[in-house]
Amino acid sequence: MLRQVEFALFDMLIHMERYTAEDVQKILEQVREEISVIKPPPYNRFQWSFSHIFAGGYAAGYYSYKWAELLSADAYFMFVDNGIYNDEIAESFYSEVLSKGGSRPAMELFKNFAGREPDVDALLRLSGIKTSQEEKV
Repeated sequence: MLRQVEFALFDMLIHMERYTAEDVQKILEQVREEISVIKPPPYNRFQWSFSHIFAGGYAAGYYSYKWAELLSADAYFMFVDNGIYNDEIAESFYSEVLSKGGSRPAMELFKNFAGREPDVDALLRLSGIKTSQEEKV
């Protein structure tokens, strides 16, 4: 999880302005200092092979992996918390998400389905960081 956060934060930061190669290295080192559990050796130049952010039009969009995981986890726990075979939730998911596909922004589809904003606690639960929604403070 932290590795994905490291990639996403690095990606967003380097797309905020124009930087020199030295700046990009410093930004990566700062992100790793803040996020990484295991620090790669100083000779590692991962950033120059991180093709996701340079090819294919991502342009600071790498964070979308975590965002999609959050939406997925939140939808999953709506079923877990309210019954896996809950017809009302299943129908809402079908009519508000699946049948719409990519015709509208994901946030709009999710809010139409859930009737609320996405809840980050779902991703924390999925990752084993939080055990249940009842523990909200």
